[in-house]
Amino acid sequence: MTTPMAESTDHHVLRCEGLHRYLGQEEGRVHVLRGVSFSAERGQVYAIVGPSGCGKSTLLYLLGLLDQPDEGKIWINQQRMSNSSDADRTAARGEHIGFVFQFHFLMQEFTALENVMMPMRKLGKLPPAAMVARAHDLLKSVGLGEKTHRLGTQLSGGEQQRVAVARALANQPAIILADEPTGNLDVKNSTLVFDLLTRLAKENGQAVILVTHNPEIANRCDSVRPMRDGLFV
Repeated sequence: MTTPMAESTDHHVLRCEGLHRYLGQEEGRVHVLRGVSFSAERGQVYAIVGPSGCGKSTLLYLLGLLDQPDEGKIWINQQRMSNSSDADRTAARGEHIGFVFQFHFLMQEFTALENVMMPMRKLGKLPPAAMVARAHDLLKSVGLGEKTHRLGTQLSGGEQQRVAVARALANQPAIILADEPTGNLDVKNSTLVFDLLTRLAKENGQAVILVTHNPEIANRCDSVRPMRDGLFV
């Protein structure tokens, strides 16, 4: 596997320049992103806000290397990742990026502990005992130390989303991407999950980039980037 060449020497953990993304074909082709540039530093929390359909989630998927831009460049830890191979992108996602989605996507037939261990098992850098210990520590940090062996079906919605936060932090990624992470939670659990995500990320020096429709959460972030019609405004 080849390593992407470094093309940036700045201190940002994530940077993109001039991202364009089209979706659809022929008459239905839509210019979703129209030249977006963005950068993120460790220990900072960024909110991307805007109306539905403005390109927020599309941008997050590009930054998370789940999709490729039609034009533009993306750097993760000073390595250029846009237009890199699938193998390089998969490796970079596993090592550098953690995801928290609106729907927690837990494996319901597995315990909370096993769900948190999954990214570590996939990355394969820790011995089994260390994976178990780290998963225990993470679940304790999100207030679920007593529920490590509960199945997903035995946890409330708020608890499942807290497991998802712990899972996103499992490999100590440099970047946490969160797409409406509190969208399905009540006010109390929304605040709890946001507080956990931002506190743990700041303690670990991680950059958090979240898409949200919740103005209260957005206003508590370090930086708010309003988006409209495929561009920051």
